[in-house]
Amino acid sequence: MEIKPTQVKELRERTGAGMMDCKRALQEAGGDLDRAAELLRKAGQAKADKKASRVAAEGLIVLGSDSAAGRHVIVEINSETDFVAKDDNFVEFANLVSALALANAPADLDSLLAADAGGETLESRRQSLVAKVGENIAVRRFEILQSSGTVAAYSHMGRIGVLVALDGGDESLARDLAMQVAASAPRYVSAEAVPAAELDKEREIFAAQVLGEGKPENIVAKIVEGKLRKHLDQITLTGQEFVKDPDKRVRDLLAAAQANVQRFVRYEVGEGIEKKAEDFAQEVMAQASQSR
Repeated sequence: MEIKPTQVKELRERTGAGMMDCKRALQEAGGDLDRAAELLRKAGQAKADKKASRVAAEGLIVLGSDSAAGRHVIVEINSETDFVAKDDNFVEFANLVSALALANAPADLDSLLAADAGGETLESRRQSLVAKVGENIAVRRFEILQSSGTVAAYSHMGRIGVLVALDGGDESLARDLAMQVAASAPRYVSAEAVPAAELDKEREIFAAQVLGEGKPENIVAKIVEGKLRKHLDQITLTGQEFVKDPDKRVRDLLAAAQANVQRFVRYEVGEGIEKKAEDFAQEVMAQASQSR
């Protein structure tokens, strides 16, 4: 049957699918818009399933805050390429994920993906986006920070996101510390937060290093503790040199403001994801051979 351009336009506006995909779906559905939309959604599911194994290590970190409720959220949404991560459709979806996480405070990722997103689940919206952009899209992780204290949210170009909650202090200090966390990537708030097992392991490593240098055994313990203190200053927020004034430690700023860091969260796009090494020359040759 003949499919009118106005039908294709309406279906495309409703689903976001490509023009030819809309036309084929309408032909298969005999011109029924609802049926065609359903067919496109099923096709989107199939495409999403097919692309699910592809590595998605690019994307965005999005932050959200509801100061009245004392609730703050950080989420990571991934794509396969930086190009798609900058696409308006992807950015809109990422902001939707953040808004739903902030509004619903879901217990886990499955609950977030099951959240209502305008008459359909967030997972359904994700699948539709996969079909539209042609890449694997993943809602990788999120974290809720609940605090009645001073909270700062800092984003570095959408690639790094940080939330810092303070007990005491002010917004300026909180923002400075959020920038500190973004730049220096501490692993813990303070030395007291470092697990005992990790401390023991570091002592063991430092002791082996010192003994290997031929130091007398009677001074090994003292040297090891000195090395451990320096190591802890590097991996803890309060022990780090303040990026704006290296003559000061973060703990000095906190002491002067009579403030304490309750908690911080730092996300960086793709951290911990093993990225596939691409050989561009081989890729071009493969495409050329396929086009013959």
